[in-house]
Amino acid sequence: MLKDGKTKSDPLVSVLIPTFNRPRCLSEALASVLRQSYRNLQVIVINDGGKDVSDIVNSAGDSRLVFINRKRNCGKAFSLNEALARAEGKYVAYLDDDDLYYPHHIETLVNALENQTDCQVAYSDLYKAYCRVMPEGGRQVLSKVVEVSRDFDRLFMLYFNHVLHVSLMHSRDLLKKTGTYNEELNVLIDWDMTRRLAFFSDFHHVHKITGEFYSPVGECDRISVQRRKDKSEYLRNVLAIRTTRPPKPWPKMKDLSIIFASSHIDQQAGQTIGTMWRHTFFPYELYLPLPQTDSARLNTDMPNIVIVPVSYSATEAQRIDAALERCNGDYVAIVPSGLAVDEMWVENPLHALLNSQVSREGFELEGSTDELWAAVVRQSDLQYARKSFPSLPVRQSLEAAGVAFRQPSFEELPFQFDISLKEARSAEKDGKWAAAAQMYEYIAEHHQNELWMKGLAAKAFFKAGGHPKASELCREVNALRPTVDTLLLEAKVRREKKRFNSAIELLENAKQILEGKELLWT
Repeated sequence: MLKDGKTKSDPLVSVLIPTFNRPRCLSEALASVLRQSYRNLQVIVINDGGKDVSDIVNSAGDSRLVFINRKRNCGKAFSLNEALARAEGKYVAYLDDDDLYYPHHIETLVNALENQTDCQVAYSDLYKAYCRVMPEGGRQVLSKVVEVSRDFDRLFMLYFNHVLHVSLMHSRDLLKKTGTYNEELNVLIDWDMTRRLAFFSDFHHVHKITGEFYSPVGECDRISVQRRKDKSEYLRNVLAIRTTRPPKPWPKMKDLSIIFASSHIDQQAGQTIGTMWRHTFFPYELYLPLPQTDSARLNTDMPNIVIVPVSYSATEAQRIDAALERCNGDYVAIVPSGLAVDEMWVENPLHALLNSQVSREGFELEGSTDELWAAVVRQSDLQYARKSFPSLPVRQSLEAAGVAFRQPSFEELPFQFDISLKEARSAEKDGKWAAAAQMYEYIAEHHQNELWMKGLAAKAFFKAGGHPKASELCREVNALRPTVDTLLLEAKVRREKKRFNSAIELLENAKQILEGKELLWT
């Protein structure tokens, strides 16, 4: 929703720069912040027990700088929390010590949050700068690519982070709701925060390239890359993030209650619970209606489990009713022991129900049968059915209450953009460039991420021999958000048409981006 566009005074922005043993990179990153066109900044540099960088910070001679020079290495999450305790800005932004802001980065995001949207979070696009690390520690940039320019998708954010912290700015007040950084995590720290922010605000995507992050060719020393190598530890972090539930109320997020309708805990039940834990990414609590002796035998580290005491003689309907009295979710999934649980097992039917305009409708989970019935329904429908028809089994009571069940159609599944994008990239891989180009155009028309998809379509049309169409798409993209790729591609087409002067101009623009000429201080 657009605001009235009134001009406001420039709010203070706190920029957090954690650093560890990258003095040369830090010097460049810090310069990119201090020379922003937006001046009302508080810049907090946190040395996380690495090499002394006091000379770099002190030489800047800028009163806006706050320097936390800790001697002990405590990790990035600790460093960010330490900085947040000192942050005074209305907004918070982030910069890793080996990345760069372009001069307009802060100004662009502040303008978006103050004048263009009611969102409390905004983010821009970035170049991924592939580089070769030189022996003396410098970086030779080989190419710059807008690898992702994705519009905000809350469900996808729960599944995978699509907003890099370097591109992000958010209201500091949101941290009162989300909480601070989780210091128990050692990887994916930024995703944990962006995921929690999504419970309380939409994200406004600004389609401008306002910075770059570096990706060394060959072995990468980034901690986030190195710590992915231990798969079990990486999975521990992922599961911790996916099961994090900030305090309610959640103005932007629904909640799911999963009732596990098993009469007792055995090996099969334990396997089902374990696979639910590994594969569920929508916010949920798992309700286990169990006799006391069975709950005492339950041995799991899984969070968000609610034990509901029931008697040994309780029927399935009575167990579900007991759990329902405790459920806090807007939606309820009823899951029997032995149901095959895999990726998207509950998110597919839940997404269909979230977007259903039909009252009294429920969706069966994949693998549901008459003997092993599993479904997701609105909590209000389940409560009405159980109060109205308490003597019937749960499924029959829902049907008696007028709730109709079906499987979701393909068009109702989530991540339609990603499904189409995967097909287009597969066509590219097979050399079917014309088909890929048409797919990218279709995605641009029917889904979000228009500029990103038009850039990919232009490349595919060019490869397929459709140079006029490629040129047309490049012009559209370059008029709004030029990239190295689209500038080079349009230059090739103009050279073919012997429009050499305009081709040279486009090549010069691409060269300036690659050489960092948009960084006015270089």
